[in-house]
Amino acid sequence: MYDLLIRGGNVVGEEGVTVADLGVEDGRIVEVAPELGGPAREELDARGLHVFPGVVDVHVHFNEPGRTDWEGIATGSRALVAGGGTVFADMPLNSTPPVLDRETFEAKRQAAERESYTDFALWGGLTPRNMDRLGELAEAGVIGFKAFMSHSGLAEFESPDDYTLYEGMCQARDLGRIVALHAESDSLTSGLAARIRAEGGRGVRDYLRSRPAIAEVEAVTRALLLAGETGARLHLVHLSTGRAVALAMEARSRGVDVSVETCPHYLCFTGEDMERLGAVLKCAPPLRDRAEVDALWEAVRAGSIHTIGSDHSPSAPGLKERDDFFEVWGGIGGVQSTLAALLTEGRTRGVTLPHIARLLARAPAERFGLTGKGTLEPGADADLVLVDLEAEWVHTRGDLHTRWKYSPYLGRTFRGRVRRTLLRGQTVYLDGTFPHPPQGRFLAPSPAAPVPQEVTP
Repeated sequence: MYDLLIRGGNVVGEEGVTVADLGVEDGRIVEVAPELGGPAREELDARGLHVFPGVVDVHVHFNEPGRTDWEGIATGSRALVAGGGTVFADMPLNSTPPVLDRETFEAKRQAAERESYTDFALWGGLTPRNMDRLGELAEAGVIGFKAFMSHSGLAEFESPDDYTLYEGMCQARDLGRIVALHAESDSLTSGLAARIRAEGGRGVRDYLRSRPAIAEVEAVTRALLLAGETGARLHLVHLSTGRAVALAMEARSRGVDVSVETCPHYLCFTGEDMERLGAVLKCAPPLRDRAEVDALWEAVRAGSIHTIGSDHSPSAPGLKERDDFFEVWGGIGGVQSTLAALLTEGRTRGVTLPHIARLLARAPAERFGLTGKGTLEPGADADLVLVDLEAEWVHTRGDLHTRWKYSPYLGRTFRGRVRRTLLRGQTVYLDGTFPHPPQGRFLAPSPAAPVPQEVTP
């Protein structure tokens, strides 16, 4: 007897979309077929809905413990499930203290086990102050190490110099962990910012000029060289330019183990939108012009971008209210909108539903060794999201489940609405409600995760 039988949904699989039933036992998918017989303890009618694997967002900042007044695990993970997500990987900052050793790792893990509505993994930091702690972090179960090639914005999370990054990559290689890099040249961005501010620059356009595309391109070039020399596995987070993606693909052709992430805001907004909307869209790297947005979509279609993460990093509203745009906290609240944005904009750009599912679920789960996640195949966890693709709706403040009700997507019309999210076969979100208390589990990475292969939609 099935514990759950999901009837007649349009199942989004690797090869296409098929009408099928899904049988679930003990929290796992055990069978997918055009018509399954009963009996089942519970049945769901999914006719007319599309069944996607739950979103696996490996780039969020839920800031707990320490900065839960910005965002917390409970509110962040509720927003994630409302947007169709079932797994997150939390970055080592902006929690206080950041995750730099076993003690800080355990504090975050325990908080997430109490409060998370989704399953979760955790990143550790790679900074000059914790080079002797990377081994204990790997042993504790981090999926990888995050480092910045520019200033992180927080004094307690310093950027490594090239030597320290090289040594960190060597350690990560030996520990079997990925290095995730924020790739912007600190020398270029800090120098430009100092000159522009000395000239009186304080506005949005001044900030955009201080972080040009070349700062990303130069840092990505260095990062790829270091990864190639060390043999480290590299994940370039939130790339904002087509040139940087092309550099990564060229390095892959030479055998460098690199994967590429971008974010929905780089696909949906431009620098002109930042000028129009202001602080709610401040991020680093900054938003680019329309030509770069088009280049990123071309890379998505070509399979050159492997994962899409929200880089959800909100703050208390007061940190967004500054006359000097350089002093505004940079971070976008978007964890709830990733799937909706990709379904809406992606379909207009010719990206297929299976490819969207791969970008948001299967590829991040595979790359980071999150076994049993990201697919609708028998044996996988029954992490599912039921979406009404025909529903057209306007994103309003009342839809948001984050701690602070601001988002650059407010007022945007989406096509495709999440109706139900299931975690291991149990409904955790249903049309604006959360039927069960937090039940998230910690996910340690498997020993080896394959490099994602380019898939042409």
